[in-house]
Amino acid sequence: MTLINRIKSHLSGSQARQKVDTDCSRGLVIFRVVEEAIKAEKLLKKAGIRSKLVAPPPAMRQGCDLSLEIDLVEQPSIQRTLEASVPFVGIFPLKGSAELLNIVKINNYGEYVMVKAGNMKLVFDSRNGLIVNTSGGGCPDIPYLNIQLVGKKLTEAIRPKETGFTLCALMLDRAFEEACVLCEGRSK
Repeated sequence: MTLINRIKSHLSGSQARQKVDTDCSRGLVIFRVVEEAIKAEKLLKKAGIRSKLVAPPPAMRQGCDLSLEIDLVEQPSIQRTLEASVPFVGIFPLKGSAELLNIVKINNYGEYVMVKAGNMKLVFDSRNGLIVNTSGGGCPDIPYLNIQLVGKKLTEAIRPKETGFTLCALMLDRAFEEACVLCEGRSK
């Protein structure tokens, strides 16, 4: 399958993944700072509890533009898991849908592909998966992440969310994740 066909196929799959359950069993865990939301996602994943980082609706924001979408059936175990390690504002039922953070745009420039997630961009060489540039964002961890990524192959680089701690790092991770899928160099 050519890179162009992989991109087209991936885009149609991304649109399907952007749909969110809107039934009454969904909820949001609200945080005051981004770092707490990212840490909570890692803890829940380690505990085997499914969650998804999303942007909370403006009316529910209390400092942080990041929350976790959860299944309310798991609320007691989520509270137990988080209360000991990560401060959170509360857990609230989700009415409607949350805006997903995995909205990604892909531009093909022949030998190079730019993957944009939010204001973060990652460019890689489609021939060998080498990351040639990252750009965007104003968060303090972005220069460090740029140094860690540029010049490495997608298959060798550490995911930005493993060493970053800001919303910019999370968006760069989304771009990285999509680039890996496009390049077929890594699994999610």
